Amino acid sequence: PYSSNSGFFYTRSNKKVQYLLTSLLYHGDLIRKTRTHQQVLNQLLLEHSSLFGLKVKTLDRHDYNQFPGGYHFNYDHSTMHQIISGELKPYIFHMFFTDGKETKVKFLKQFGEWYVHEECTEKLIGNANNLPASSQCCSATPLISCYYKDKPSAVPCNDSPSHDKNGEPFWKQ
Repeated sequence: PYSSNSGFFYTRSNKKVQYLLTSLLYHGDLIRKTRTHQQVLNQLLLEHSSLFGLKVKTLDRHDYNQFPGGYHFNYDHSTMHQIISGELKPYIFHMFFTDGKETKVKFLKQFGEWYVHEECTEKLIGNANNLPASSQCCSATPLISCYYKDKPSAVPCNDSPSHDKNGEPFWKQ
């Protein structure tokens, strides 16, 4: 069975992929009911590869050296310490396995992987047509904020509250 990540994927442009993505759109009611597009996409990948010959390749989800993400952020602090120290340099970090955009943004800010100025973030939500040039919106250095002491952070956040019940500090004192 395929284990795709519906929040980050790459596809080729062809009729089989167009049909897959159209089918995904037509399953909107199931996505709403299950509150996830992940399960629906995985099922459609199985169906379309079997019935229509769609060729599917997925990245190794255990290859955290190149493609770590939200699971590692939340549950594998050893890997996160390696990333923060520069010992591990992933190609992409996708904040999957984390509920809600607001939480993901907080986690990315704390992790030192947020580069968008606050005023631009607020304008994106309201009216993208009035955004200043990218040089005004994007920072050359990470914009770090502390939110939770028990989540990975680019700097120690030990004075912040815990996110998880009985969460242990990421930075041991």
